[in-house]
Amino acid sequence: MAGALEGIRVIDLTVWFQGPVSAQYLADFGAEVIKVERPQGGDQGRGVRSIKALPVGDWNQYFLVINRNKKSVALDLKKPEGQAVMHRMVQEADVFLSNLGAPMLEAWNLSYEKLSAINPKLVYATNTGYGYFGDVVKPSFDMTVQALTGIMARLGEPGQPPIYLGMGSGDAYGGIMSAMGIVMALYQRRRTGQGQKLDASLYGAQLFLNAPALQGYLATKSAKYSDQRSRKDVKNPLWNLYPAKDKWVYVCMANEDANWQKLAQALGDATLSSDARFATAAQRRDHARALVDVLDAKFPERTADEWMQRFTDLGIVGAPICNLQDCASDAGAWENQYFLNAYCEEVKREVKVRGLPVTLSKTPGKVESLGPELGQDTEIFLMTTLGYSWEEIEELKAKGAIP
Repeated sequence: MAGALEGIRVIDLTVWFQGPVSAQYLADFGAEVIKVERPQGGDQGRGVRSIKALPVGDWNQYFLVINRNKKSVALDLKKPEGQAVMHRMVQEADVFLSNLGAPMLEAWNLSYEKLSAINPKLVYATNTGYGYFGDVVKPSFDMTVQALTGIMARLGEPGQPPIYLGMGSGDAYGGIMSAMGIVMALYQRRRTGQGQKLDASLYGAQLFLNAPALQGYLATKSAKYSDQRSRKDVKNPLWNLYPAKDKWVYVCMANEDANWQKLAQALGDATLSSDARFATAAQRRDHARALVDVLDAKFPERTADEWMQRFTDLGIVGAPICNLQDCASDAGAWENQYFLNAYCEEVKREVKVRGLPVTLSKTPGKVESLGPELGQDTEIFLMTTLGYSWEEIEELKAKGAIP
């Protein structure tokens, strides 16, 4: 079955995470993605065998997963001959995607002005740290940008260190935003016949990731949206997290009398429903800290699964707070292909990988291969797609433009 983006050719001149994962989303749904890498070492992600000095399995999951379904062409863009090959690639491409700095692209004759002159239909996509305007030259990493967006400052208990929202979460979200921008630009091109330039920055993506709290602060300037808030200092104790016997659980209910009666019934304590401090929504709000203390004492009496069974029987909305081990064993996640098995040539076996976040009924995504070996498609792509002769390829090799 053809993928939704079959027939779209993407030049992927990206490294590390956000840019490669943007191209990965396009490749998962059928786009032909040509990953262009430097002949000496390729994408720096090829060297990532550990995260924070801790080994991650016996295969390079960092590079191979975010570069799945792609081809690899090794090209020295510092050489005029390499740039000429890239310009020929652009003639046959729909999308040019890069997260390299503008000065570098300019030096390699890969600016928007240059490439759009070669192919006016080209969608030229960049993944910058901070967008087109303002202080755009300072270095950007997922965690340094996240530190600027208010996300880290909002997480955690008051007086405790800010919390970083996961390894690469902002990069992954930025990649989704980039892929969405590319698809929108391609759709616009169908109507006008013209490409355009677009950017999906880490800063813009992570501000959007912080949208509910950010919008609340913009509207009210209230510190309750911007500062750390204690879980004991809530207006609605029925919407809070509590420690069960084995793990934390989150209860998510409006502060309404019927909901309070359900929760009191689930807790199996008749005295709670008759406690005058908690009789009405207003009283539960006024005595919120006392109610949190009461619930903190009750929830450790049972395991999270036991609480979930009681909640389900009574129509209470809640969930256990799972770790990655719990998540990776969830049958529903596998059934929806949020996790997949894929063959890994490096270790000659199937490995578990994160799957497809979007489900299409008629043109579903798929993982046909993990990341390519460096330059494995260089010669065949130049010959079959760009029309280079074998003699021309040998000349490019002799000049060091390709390995």
